[in-house]
Amino acid sequence: MRRHSICILLALVAIALAPGAAAAQGTGISGTVTDTTGGILPGVTVEVRDAAGGVQTAFTGGDGTYSVSLQPGTYDVTIILPGFQTFVQEGVSVAAGAMATVDAQLGVEFAETVAVVGTRADPRSITASPVPVDVITAQDFVSQGDIDLTNQLRTVVPSFNVNTQPISDAATIVRPANLRNMAPDHTLILVNGKRRHRAAVIAWLGNGVADGAQGPDLSAIPSIALRQVEVLRDGAAAQYGSDAIAGVINFELKNAREGGSIEFRTGQFYTENDGDPATCGAVGRSCNGIGGFAPTFTFAGNAGLPLGPEGFLNLSLEYGGTQPTNRALQDGGTQTVINGGNSNVRDTSRVWGVPLVDDDLKVFANFGTGGERAEFYGHANYASKKVTGGFYFRNPNNRGNVYSIDGGETLLVGDVLEAQGMGVGAANCPTVNITNGTPDPVAFGQVRNDPNCFTFHQPFLGAAEGLPGGFTPQFGGDVYDYSVVAGVRGTTMTGLNWDVSFNNGRNNVQTFIFDTVNASLGPESPTYFEPNLLRQTETNLNADVSYAASDMINIAGGVEWRNEQYHLGEGDPASWAIGPYGAQGFSSASNGYNGTRPENAGTWDRANVAVYGDVEVHGVENNWTLGAAVRIENFYDSFGTTMNSKLSGRYGFTDEFAVRAAVSSGFRAPTPGQQNVLNVTTEFDYEINDLVNNGTIPSISPVAALRGGGPLQPEESINYSVGTVVDSGTFTFTADYFRIDVADRLTITRNYSLTPDEVATLIADGIAEAGNLAVFRFFVNDFSTRTQGLDLVSTWTPLAIGGRTTFSGVFNFTDTEVTDHNPENIDADRIAALTLGLPRTRWKVGATHTENRWTLMARLHF
Repeated sequence: MRRHSICILLALVAIALAPGAAAAQGTGISGTVTDTTGGILPGVTVEVRDAAGGVQTAFTGGDGTYSVSLQPGTYDVTIILPGFQTFVQEGVSVAAGAMATVDAQLGVEFAETVAVVGTRADPRSITASPVPVDVITAQDFVSQGDIDLTNQLRTVVPSFNVNTQPISDAATIVRPANLRNMAPDHTLILVNGKRRHRAAVIAWLGNGVADGAQGPDLSAIPSIALRQVEVLRDGAAAQYGSDAIAGVINFELKNAREGGSIEFRTGQFYTENDGDPATCGAVGRSCNGIGGFAPTFTFAGNAGLPLGPEGFLNLSLEYGGTQPTNRALQDGGTQTVINGGNSNVRDTSRVWGVPLVDDDLKVFANFGTGGERAEFYGHANYASKKVTGGFYFRNPNNRGNVYSIDGGETLLVGDVLEAQGMGVGAANCPTVNITNGTPDPVAFGQVRNDPNCFTFHQPFLGAAEGLPGGFTPQFGGDVYDYSVVAGVRGTTMTGLNWDVSFNNGRNNVQTFIFDTVNASLGPESPTYFEPNLLRQTETNLNADVSYAASDMINIAGGVEWRNEQYHLGEGDPASWAIGPYGAQGFSSASNGYNGTRPENAGTWDRANVAVYGDVEVHGVENNWTLGAAVRIENFYDSFGTTMNSKLSGRYGFTDEFAVRAAVSSGFRAPTPGQQNVLNVTTEFDYEINDLVNNGTIPSISPVAALRGGGPLQPEESINYSVGTVVDSGTFTFTADYFRIDVADRLTITRNYSLTPDEVATLIADGIAEAGNLAVFRFFVNDFSTRTQGLDLVSTWTPLAIGGRTTFSGVFNFTDTEVTDHNPENIDADRIAALTLGLPRTRWKVGATHTENRWTLMARLHF
């Protein structure tokens, strides 16, 4: 009933706002509004202003006409329609008892799209930029059905990629995003031109290219808060500092002081998720992703408020949720268990798809206020969500160190008396052989009836009915994100622009895992664990100046101090404990994602200071532009001093055709998290066709040192780009070739098997989990890559069909090759993951048509 009431209310509002063509005839102004082809224009805003400043507003009707009833007098008429030139007629006389006629013919207006990223001079149009810049407007987000910002960007930016991360450890919580097929932390993220903090998640499993990367969480930004997004597709470390190897994405927040909007989006899949809901629900068999149509919803609102005489406070909120999807099938091993008579297995045993996202809240506030010479400005955000995804299925016959220690030949049976210290084999538990997926029923019955013998098929602390059908761990995190940016900027009497700002941001992830066990605790194992707390904190202080020395020269400079801190908090004791059944072959710690032990927890930070300067020179008629930038950055006691530079230029042969090019050097410093964190996770090993515990250990560990590990160093890059620009107003086309050479590139090595001596060394080094590890790896600067490709972007608005329809197309081809590597650390599988893990070709074509108050959009992308 409430839903019908809302619909009726909206209908009444629509009637109240209907065109004013039916106004009573008498004294006033009326007319007809058409385009340059003579076509009528409904829904046009007509503002009539009297001498005292009072305004009456009307709209053209379906026939393009309007009428406004007025008192006799003199009026100014303004006629407005987005996408068309504004019509103004002043001094219209209205006599008593007469209707003055004001007809208008509106021509199409091709407004320049301007961007601030990539320059410290005045904002300029994107086709006038010496480097490729994409500008995504708020309308580009509104016209999409997707509710996730990263998915929305993928649709409209040719070289931006993000994908679903099923069974990908913490990458499921914060999905890694890639620009130009580089790692997520090769792209610098700005909000209103200020550096955005990273997420706390390190993507241990992230489509190959993103393995080990630590980038920002873009999904914390609600699209309704955005005025536009600027994507600089070129290296910019000399201008902005570390990370800007692939490019820079700048999110510009809305700054209106009035008005607002409300959005509600929902949807679901046409086909139901795979699996049978009747087989889920018990401990170890969560229904997450089984059955259902994966509905999603989001509610969003934005409002602009005045702040002082000229200031603004712009508020945005988004709240929603996403149900999981599942496109999995029962694998052969699971089917063998079912065929053996085990009716306790979930269908499907594992889930492959989008994770569950609950209570996804995002709040942003943007403000600015001040006088003629100075402005106090800033923005703040808060975001929270709960993400839950699934891991691989643990087979109840052969899962190593939980159900078996010999590959499924026999069932692993715990000796309760031995665990209590009464001697090896004190309970004399029988051997349970497994044949054709079925444990020997006689021996198995003896185990079940003997209180001194234990298997995870039997009841225990965390599962009153045991886990006879195996289990599928559910892993996720509670995510909290906030930031505060505040600053003062202004202009001196001599024209010097200055800006002083403070920036602090933090991202927290409290991980959890349930429907799993710490097998070494035996019958005392819980099934819910909180393995660790991840926290990334960043603080920035900036002071910037720019000065237009003449009509042709702009000079800029500044200093920056930045501190980056990573905190790894210990997990609950059950998530990392080595219990009394560990000596009998049962694995320790929470199965699937080990908890962080107290001795491995810690806080690590790093500070650096930078100074930069740049200069831009352009021709008197702006037909050419040259730019140069240099940045010197000192990392105190870690990496020393780096210097990076950039040269760029553009030359216009005519008003419609130009060429542009740039060359720059760049770098990316390893994060404190990448330098220090220890992680143990379970992943699928395709060589042995089974799950293994894989540990990522610090590169300075003695065991890593035996295989070339050592202190990490910054990555270094050289970027080249050259392109052409065609801009005739109704038609634009840009073609840009790019090449990015990266040396000392940071990645995770191939997997190494541990020898018994190395296990002992790791345990002595404080890594008690080593007894659980089958393989390990570590970060290393041990290879070089060359990424090159082509970006094509074009739009066309033909006047012959009224200028209301725009056709667009984008194309990207990106190829990455490994030019140098150490075969001891980087094997063929790692090279394949780095070079083939992301699509090499992407394209999109679309058309947008505006009619009355409707916008119709069609898009095809690949």
